[in-house]
Amino acid sequence: MSAVIELDGLGVRFGNRDILKDLRVSLGGRTIGLLGPNGAGKSTLIQTLLGFVPSISGTARIFGHDIRTEQPKIRTLIGYMPENDSFIANMSAVSFIRMMGELSGLPSEAALERAHEVLFYVGLGEARYRMLGTYSLGMKQLAKLAQAIVHGPKLLILDEPTNGLDPPARARMIRLIHEMKDSGEMHLVLCSHLLRDVEETCEEVLILKAGRIVHYSNLEEERRANKRFVEIETFGDDAGFAEALSGLGCETATAGVGRLKAVLPVGFEMREIYRLASERDLQLRRLNYRRDTLEDIFLKAMAEV
Repeated sequence: MSAVIELDGLGVRFGNRDILKDLRVSLGGRTIGLLGPNGAGKSTLIQTLLGFVPSISGTARIFGHDIRTEQPKIRTLIGYMPENDSFIANMSAVSFIRMMGELSGLPSEAALERAHEVLFYVGLGEARYRMLGTYSLGMKQLAKLAQAIVHGPKLLILDEPTNGLDPPARARMIRLIHEMKDSGEMHLVLCSHLLRDVEETCEEVLILKAGRIVHYSNLEEERRANKRFVEIETFGDDAGFAEALSGLGCETATAGVGRLKAVLPVGFEMREIYRLASERDLQLRRLNYRRDTLEDIFLKAMAEV
């Protein structure tokens, strides 16, 4: 799998504060999720890839192009849907999208044609002559998506694309993300606080905390591996119970008094849990068997650093 984004010791500093610290990873999935708490450095990473923020160390490459020396080329390859609105309120949608297409390098007539096409694609065809200032929140999100794809980018960066949307509008946005992913014409980076959005759409996930990479997962490989989680609630003296499970190849973590989470290895038999509990005269009050989730991955990454 060839790399879409390569981070090679990337570091960014604002004043005396290091915002990004020695980021190193190679990302090649069709859809890449970018996660992290507020202040983790997600927006700074996006702005650095777009060339708006300079790095102080290392570099990054997009489709092999170095962000330090090839920004004009990179900007022709990227579409960017920002989190915040960046509209001219008294322009019609079609005029604004046409202008954005021209700024991305399209000839004027081609930009106008593409503006009509993408507005119909995102579902704003009937409202394309309305002023952007009259649009609802959901319509503005779709207009932001339209301006990001008008020039046919190879990489689309979506920053909080479902932010503030009601359930039907969110479902429409997620459907569009799936369609763009499945078309095979572009790669997508999805930056979101909503784990559900990333889990539904992304093949890879990168988690940042305090400017560092704390976790990388290939979600497709993990889904194929079908890792299994068990939540166990016990009553009684559970001393040594977690250690005994670890001795059978389980990865365990305490989730509170009398509560335990365990990742079961391939081929593990559930009766082993009951056997260990019986040997210790330990009562099992609850045993919830489920698959791994992105929420588990995220919370574990936040707790470990």
